[in-house]
Amino acid sequence: MTLAKNQKSPLSRLYKKVSKKRSESSRNLEDEARTSSSSSSGSSSLNVDELRTVFDYMDANSDGKISGEELQSCVSLLGGALSSREAEEVVKISDVDGDGFIDFGEFLKLMEGEDGNDEERRKELRVAFGMYVMEGEEFITAASLRRTLSRLGESCTVDACKVMIRGFDQNDDGVLSFDEFVLMMR
Repeated sequence: MTLAKNQKSPLSRLYKKVSKKRSESSRNLEDEARTSSSSSSGSSSLNVDELRTVFDYMDANSDGKISGEELQSCVSLLGGALSSREAEEVVKISDVDGDGFIDFGEFLKLMEGEDGNDEERRKELRVAFGMYVMEGEEFITAASLRRTLSRLGESCTVDACKVMIRGFDQNDDGVLSFDEFVLMMR
């Protein structure tokens, strides 16, 4: 699954699609409540009720778990592309209890990016970042992004890659630093 291609992951787009159905005033009230009573693990930018709605939508057979097939189908409905192998890999990575599915707790962690500790997550992102960087450089260029996407089977022009980079390039230098890459992968 190539997140750089779409700027937002298909799961994030699904979350936004479902959550837009709520009224703005309801959202503001919940934001205030969430700010005043954050959980012990830190405040969450995602509402659990909204995520339950997204989870239930993805759980097509209502068994309380999301399979690789259900994940692939949902991503496809959002206009994303996820192969069976990629969907199974997402499930495998997210499946803490080893049952071969994503339950609601695992889904929450997936959506909030909680896959253990922050140090481990940064290490994983550093490895992923290295896939996009050309040797001798410390940033992702449009050319290196195009090259990596091509290796992953995605055809993309350098101009399209520049547009993708521009979406996360905070200092307008035309490339992505590691910190900008981390922001992109949220």
